[in-house]
Amino acid sequence: MQHIALVALGSALGGVARFLATGWVSERVGSTFPWGTMSVNVIGCALIGLLAGLGDSQRLGLPPEARAFLMIGLLGGFTTFSSFSLETLRLMHDGAWARVAGNVGLSVVLCLVGVALGYRLARVLG
Repeated sequence: MQHIALVALGSALGGVARFLATGWVSERVGSTFPWGTMSVNVIGCALIGLLAGLGDSQRLGLPPEARAFLMIGLLGGFTTFSSFSLETLRLMHDGAWARVAGNVGLSVVLCLVGVALGYRLARVLG
């Protein structure tokens, strides 16, 4: 039951952080392209890579409670694949095919780079 409460709390905090971060990015660069969603997904991927690397470290391992709160809850609430999919669908409906390709391609590549860099940083630290 404790893990469920930790996931729920982390999800709530992650959702609020996502709302604030995507709004902040959109205010600064505009909303014709979903930079806010891409930003939180890339940041979330880098952080989950870092936490996974730390969790795998013999010296700096994360307890199950920390993984539940941070990785499943906080970052699960912060990243937003469903919003990414909806925004991509809306770009498709608008016939903005270059933006569709850019959003999908950049999101996949940047999120993979983010998770790899986060994981690598954790391995260096651990």
